[in-house]
Amino acid sequence: MKRFLPLAILVLAALLVASTLLPPRYRSEYDLATFSRLPTLVNGRIKPLDTVARTSLLVLQGRQRVTAADGRTVTPSEWLLDMLYKPDVADSYPTFEIVHPDVLSLLNLTPEDGVAKKRFTYVQISKNLAELARQSRLAEEVEQPVRSAFQRAVLQLRDSVILYQRLQGSIVAPGVPNFLEQLNQFDAVVAAGVAAARARQAGQPSDAAAAKTLLELTDSFATMEQVGYLLPIPPVTGKADSRGWHNAGAALQASVQAGRLNPAITTYVGLGLAWRGYQPATFNSLVQQYRASLDREIPGIMTKCDVEARFNSSEPFYNAMMIYVLAFLLAVFSWLVWPQELGRIAFGLVVIAFLLSTAGIGVRMWLEGRPPVTNLYSSALFVGWVAVALCIVLERLYRNAIGSVTAGLVGFSTLLIAHHLALGGDTLEMMRAVLDSNFWLATHVVTVTVGYAATFLAGFLALIYVVRGVFTRSLDKDTADALTRMVYGIVCFATLFSFVGTVLGGIWADQSWGRFWGWDPKENGALIIVLWNALILHARWGGLVRQRGLMNLAIMGNIVTAWSWFGVNMLGVGLHSYGFMDAAFWWLIAFVASQVAFILVGTLPLARWRSFSATR
Repeated sequence: MKRFLPLAILVLAALLVASTLLPPRYRSEYDLATFSRLPTLVNGRIKPLDTVARTSLLVLQGRQRVTAADGRTVTPSEWLLDMLYKPDVADSYPTFEIVHPDVLSLLNLTPEDGVAKKRFTYVQISKNLAELARQSRLAEEVEQPVRSAFQRAVLQLRDSVILYQRLQGSIVAPGVPNFLEQLNQFDAVVAAGVAAARARQAGQPSDAAAAKTLLELTDSFATMEQVGYLLPIPPVTGKADSRGWHNAGAALQASVQAGRLNPAITTYVGLGLAWRGYQPATFNSLVQQYRASLDREIPGIMTKCDVEARFNSSEPFYNAMMIYVLAFLLAVFSWLVWPQELGRIAFGLVVIAFLLSTAGIGVRMWLEGRPPVTNLYSSALFVGWVAVALCIVLERLYRNAIGSVTAGLVGFSTLLIAHHLALGGDTLEMMRAVLDSNFWLATHVVTVTVGYAATFLAGFLALIYVVRGVFTRSLDKDTADALTRMVYGIVCFATLFSFVGTVLGGIWADQSWGRFWGWDPKENGALIIVLWNALILHARWGGLVRQRGLMNLAIMGNIVTAWSWFGVNMLGVGLHSYGFMDAAFWWLIAFVASQVAFILVGTLPLARWRSFSATR
């Protein structure tokens, strides 16, 4: 059994991963798969409606599924269709996550009023939107770095409500009864209204009701143009870029001038009527015909939408995160029983998770047309990817499961960080102007992020040294020496990349802002990493530290890197400040405290270490 168990488990894991690549199955009569892949322009990027639904739900409630009042699970596409065409139904879904007690009091709510004591419906919060708006105006008067947790929570909820309302006003004019029915008779309504207006201008009898109906419609179109979140109407020229896309309000106003309804609007009106009228056959026919026309006009965009929708449903990073956990546990157990068999399984699982993450990062690069690191989210993915790649090399060299344990720990941790960073919305965001350079993103950003990853890896290897030395008897001389060589080699690697990356950043800064160095907090953080890695090497070369000292200095490197990676972004000053994040701040403080605790444990007297052979 021990002989075939590793192969069997790895084959099973590979099959499970392959199953995630299959097209998603929707338990619905409606062709939700085709609808979810329809394109729209949002925030400067063309993406499938599936991405819009998923990212909107993440912003609103921190997860991608909705549970209806009857316990039914609503898919993101179904939720989006209800948002667009059945707002009364969507308003009854618990899609707003509110946890701050003062915000709940502001809305006259208690945790017991919500689902899971934190998710609430739009109906519940709509009764007190005026007070929410008033508190938001007060919070905006306070500078961002000094806002209280309550003020940040109020502004976050206000932004969520605005996103919700803009989504609902993307296709159907808010507050206009029978809007879709009127659009379904658009040509006749416009013709009658125009004829009435011309007759009145000529001083002839006119149809006042027809003129009033057209005026009311055009007013609603103007409102939709202002509030509409989606831009799902492609340019009539079939351009394969983001120019010329319109929201429904703008397209409807242009349709009035043209005297006929835009074909894309016609499709969305028909889809809405079929969705409201429970007509799946009509819905499926319309969405498939529209998809066929888009395939002819913008095939490149449709291919990307297909890939992105499949990427969303396969969830490669979530699956990789789960595999890393399993690999970590098996690698740890391999130190107790079946070292060769469990070690091989753990290493194979690490490789599978690494390949899954590699595929995910590769797809993101292809979709965005950018190098792998463009924002905090992608930096978390890349830091974990680089660290795991180095761990695979270490495991191939030493074959002691240390590389697999560290890979599982670092891989899971970085993907977990990325998951929480994704709650801010679309992670394939448009570049800020100063970052719009693939050359520097591929050189400076990638190089300095490799330095981050290597410094973190050295610190996590040092954590294994301390934990095994203090809390177990498994740290024998050979293992301690191997860990020392690992940490030393990784620190050398980190020093090189962090130094080169910092220098490249200075050159980029000189080209962008006219100065090589400006003592910006992010620049200082990058320099501190270089100096700290250099300090570790000089302390080792000069004989100031031996094994335990080297490990404690490497653990301190975790704090230095975490500060440069996340801490400086929360200061609210400098060119690299991305805003204060309340939850991230406390997690950062907790991480720093844990590393300080490990350093203190690592400096305990030798008598407290259970593995005395490792305390040279």
